[in-house]
Amino acid sequence: MVKRLMIVTALIALVLSACSVLGQAPAASPAPANTDTPAPTVTQAIIATEPQATAVETLQPAVTDTAAPSPTSDVPRPTNVAGCTNSASFVADMTIPDNTEIEAGATFIKTWRIANTGTCIWGPDYILVYYSDERMGAPASIPLSVTFPGQNMDLSISLTAPSTAGSHRANFVIKNPEGLIMKINDDSRLWLIIQVKNSSAPAAAPTTVLPTATQGAAAAQPTNTTAGTSAGAGLVNATCGFGIDQSKLLQVINAVNTYRAQNGLPSYVVNAQLAKAAQAHANDMACNNLTSDIGSNSSTVASRITASGYKAAFSGQNIYYSNPPVTGQDAVNSWINNSDTKVKLNLVSDTFIDIGVGYASFNNTGYYVIVFASP
Repeated sequence: MVKRLMIVTALIALVLSACSVLGQAPAASPAPANTDTPAPTVTQAIIATEPQATAVETLQPAVTDTAAPSPTSDVPRPTNVAGCTNSASFVADMTIPDNTEIEAGATFIKTWRIANTGTCIWGPDYILVYYSDERMGAPASIPLSVTFPGQNMDLSISLTAPSTAGSHRANFVIKNPEGLIMKINDDSRLWLIIQVKNSSAPAAAPTTVLPTATQGAAAAQPTNTTAGTSAGAGLVNATCGFGIDQSKLLQVINAVNTYRAQNGLPSYVVNAQLAKAAQAHANDMACNNLTSDIGSNSSTVASRITASGYKAAFSGQNIYYSNPPVTGQDAVNSWINNSDTKVKLNLVSDTFIDIGVGYASFNNTGYYVIVFASP
């Protein structure tokens, strides 16, 4: 009996000794401990932290795309098939017809309407570049908006008239993604011919381009109005030291027409009279710190269009302002994403045909105006 009790006692001691070893195992041998005892704690930590990391990764691209999208990031152009052909046809001079008189040193926007007569789909990797004769301050390149075979597009470029009087010509070509010049009708050039005249009259507004905007808080207040032709207050002749950046006008025109192409709509036509009305209101906004469609002289979009000489049956307007100034693409993105559906619908309207764009900056605030109309 005593022997059996000793055996049982020995077994109990052995079991207690074994349990003690298992309890101390995490300190002596980390690998088994992670497998047997602490695993639930590690699993809980992963579950708690992974959703937070995923949320950051998901939200970050959305913030980036909204704040500063690249001009080509939202252009869903299908991949061209191998062996597609590139060709174009000149349709019309939408602004500055040949032999138009331009003041010496004046900045202007030339717009050609061309048709895609090939089988390739054009996009921002197709560019308009200076070719020969006088450059007239042309930028290095202008990207084309998305244009499918059989569609027309309006191609605009900001230029500066030479300082000497007389006849002046500039030639441009379109290059495909491989850098080859595209055929346009029986030629390869898009050209303009202007008659420069000297004038002693002072310029209507300074053409100083403001320095690149620095980081800072932005505020935007797009608004919209639609009305028929109306008489009333005319264009304000603003006189503060505002700046005009022609490149921003081109950014708006190209961004709007790219967005229309994405929605299967033809490009808007840039109209010089509507551009005059839009620029006058942009200048007025800059000089008088305005944030609405109503001018400092109580003018409306309809009355300004009338004052510009355009006879409109339908008209509308979008505005945007921000401090510091932003790109034209950013302004158009704001209109596209605006909660006021009328602002977005102006961009994809099938009622409006023509547009005019204005931009002015003052005190580190940029003001965009785009006027829509149809006769």
